[in-house]
Amino acid sequence: MLANDIPHLHVPSSPTLSGDPRTGGAAFVSVTRPDLDADAYRTTVEQVTGSGPVRWTAGDRDSAPVLSPDGRSIAFLRVVADEHGADRPQVAVAPVDGGEARVVTALPLGAGAPVWSPDSTRVAVTARFPEPGRYGSAVTGDEDRRPASAAEAPRLITRLDFHVDGAGYLLDKPQQVVVVDVTDRDAEPVRTALTSTTCSLGSPVWYPDGNALLVVAPRDLGERETHDDDLYRVDVADGSLTLAIRSEGSIGSVAVGDAGSVYYTGASHADGQLVAEPQGLWRADHGSDPVRLTARETVEVTGTPVVHGEDVLVAVLDRGTVGVRRVPGSADGPLGLDDLEVVLGGHLVVSDFDVAGDVLLATAATTDSPGEVLVVDLARGASAEPTDDASGEPTDDASGEPTVLTDYAAPLREAASAPGVRRIEELTGTSADGTPVHGWVVLPEGDGPHPVLRVVHGGPFGQDTWAFFDEAQVYASAGYAVVIGNPRGSGGYGLDHGRAVIGAMGTVDVDDVLALLDAALERPDLDASRVGIMGGSYGGFMTSWVAAHHGERFVAAWSERAVNAWDSFAGSSDIGWFFADAYVGADPEEQRRRSPLTYADQVSIPFMVAHSEEDWRCPIEQGHRQFVALKRAGVDASLLVFPGEGHELSRSGRPRHRVQRFEHVLDWWAQHLPVSPVA
Repeated sequence: MLANDIPHLHVPSSPTLSGDPRTGGAAFVSVTRPDLDADAYRTTVEQVTGSGPVRWTAGDRDSAPVLSPDGRSIAFLRVVADEHGADRPQVAVAPVDGGEARVVTALPLGAGAPVWSPDSTRVAVTARFPEPGRYGSAVTGDEDRRPASAAEAPRLITRLDFHVDGAGYLLDKPQQVVVVDVTDRDAEPVRTALTSTTCSLGSPVWYPDGNALLVVAPRDLGERETHDDDLYRVDVADGSLTLAIRSEGSIGSVAVGDAGSVYYTGASHADGQLVAEPQGLWRADHGSDPVRLTARETVEVTGTPVVHGEDVLVAVLDRGTVGVRRVPGSADGPLGLDDLEVVLGGHLVVSDFDVAGDVLLATAATTDSPGEVLVVDLARGASAEPTDDASGEPTDDASGEPTVLTDYAAPLREAASAPGVRRIEELTGTSADGTPVHGWVVLPEGDGPHPVLRVVHGGPFGQDTWAFFDEAQVYASAGYAVVIGNPRGSGGYGLDHGRAVIGAMGTVDVDDVLALLDAALERPDLDASRVGIMGGSYGGFMTSWVAAHHGERFVAAWSERAVNAWDSFAGSSDIGWFFADAYVGADPEEQRRRSPLTYADQVSIPFMVAHSEEDWRCPIEQGHRQFVALKRAGVDASLLVFPGEGHELSRSGRPRHRVQRFEHVLDWWAQHLPVSPVA
């Protein structure tokens, strides 16, 4: 895979099904494809059967499909231009057996993913509603006056939780719940909200009787800054909210069983910690305290839980994988990782899944693909690995192993400029104190010895995985061996592993990063004398730190969207007001000691600072300060700035910027770490 091959990254998401797609049931996914010519992402809704996927909607900006409970209709998001020319995602509904889609909302800033009512007559969504005169809306009393963003009235801000990367300012566009009756084909698109709270509401789910919704809201409806969430009942008749369930901390996603029991993913804040806290699965009933069903010490869950009979299926992180496990819904207390039955596992990363009857449909990345659609027969037991037969066609194996229904990775193998997928091999290193460090090496073609890039992930409470990683593939295709892995502080290895860097950044995490590199360099096909280091966000912090303290081990460094100075991060980042204190502490001197900026004059290797202009997670001042300090210290430093991008540039930035970033990365390493050693 080369830099300009990103259009071949076809990634499915939002699986939804009614019946078994291998035997005539309906199953749909959304598929995203980067388009370099348009410098945009094309998203289509596709139907998936035992014979593979077929494009189902005509639009090229359709996403988030969900089938109605009766299986007769499908709701999805379609980007359409409003009467003022602004493109917004709106809810569209179409019959599954064919017919034109109807757009049923005209919400000022667009709609979120749709959620069907149990009787298949209504759809609920969340949507942001702007203050008058903001984000293209009319000024109160003057419908014709819609100020441009630079001409809006000043914002008066009195709270710390006022902005977030990717979404911008929050308090002037609270997210509300909208309910649409889709039975009247002649009705005008809905423009107004059911609720009218000053705080934002999220993750709506319907109660079984269809008379109310359950939503996530900040504690006390956001009267003050808070990191805690609760669940509120929204009466569909009048939009009134009533506290339903009080949580122990934050809440992610929610499911409601047929008998009314509520299951949600969330993290506890009972011990006062706000970071490196694994999400668990919880059960709650109205009027009673929530019960944690998964062990905090060993289980970290993600995504949306799905009720299946008496149990709940949930995605679980485990040593660089994300699989689906079964949790007994009636469990009296938390169950450990080894107590949870594996429903879908192996060397894959599940992004989402849906269940109908005894059939599970999942979208998952594997070592060879950025995303495929898999189906599992839940009545036949658990499975370890997805399979297909020698012809490349999906199998219908009676053993209960998952069937792969798609081959979205085919263009990477067949049409890419550098076709094929570079192999990934597992690594284990041993840190200075004896702690094992888990990771991988992605290898280029040829016998080597290859130059090496140690790429450090962000977070720190994130994880590198077994999944296809476009960055590692591009670098390996260029001739570099890429070492990735999960030092202490990462997720997916238990509570103690994730919390090891609280108050200790730049210590055991650095030991682990270097220990994994040492394990890789024991291979005869890697060249220990030609090594570079790079990373983004927390990985950028690690790159800056390692370059200052262990620079003799590397020929150059590439630090991207990094935290370089905790003092200014605390006052400029969207999460800085709590994140810096939680990980480093509030003492200014300690923040200085834990800041790579403090040691910029110790860097002696060539150093690239890469940053995005509109990054609100690690604001660009973090890059500016590091670059200036390096230059003043006489370092061979450069600053690369991407206009109009935020923190997620490398993952979801404009396609051309993603390609240009790859080109700059490869130019940097070609200059400082050429694939062929200079004689």
